Amino acid sequence: MTKVLFVCLGNICRSPLAEAIFDHKCKLKGLAEISSDSAGTGAYHIGSQPDPRTIKIAQENDVYINHRARQFKEEDSTEFNYIFAMDESNYENIIVMLGYKPDHLFLLREFEHNFSKNDDLNVPDPYYGGSDEFKKIFDMMSISIENFIDEKLR
Repeated sequence: MTKVLFVCLGNICRSPLAEAIFDHKCKLKGLAEISSDSAGTGAYHIGSQPDPRTIKIAQENDVYINHRARQFKEEDSTEFNYIFAMDESNYENIIVMLGYKPDHLFLLREFEHNFSKNDDLNVPDPYYGGSDEFKKIFDMMSISIENFIDEKLR
């Protein structure tokens, strides 16, 4: 079984939404031998449900989301086949927490492919923004997740 982990800071906006998008796309493609989870590098929201705006954008796109926030832990590096950080800060935090850079750690937007050398690969944190920011990250993550699935899991 292939296991995929999405990681952001608090695990209430970006990473649970990415997990839900991923699960939705895998289901539509008939990929049953795949599981996913999400986590945060921070301990701010452990046990919390996703941000209401995260739930709303998922529902608006017919994506089911069910998650409780948890913190990234060292065992995640061996339990998961792919780990996706939402931004460079969380990418670096994972490396610091582990003491090394796992070969299966990526920035999610590395799979977007429409970049020049100077483009930002971060999925911006929408926490302090409005519904437009949540729509923007939903669309952004959907593209990267679709490409990842087609390139690595099919």
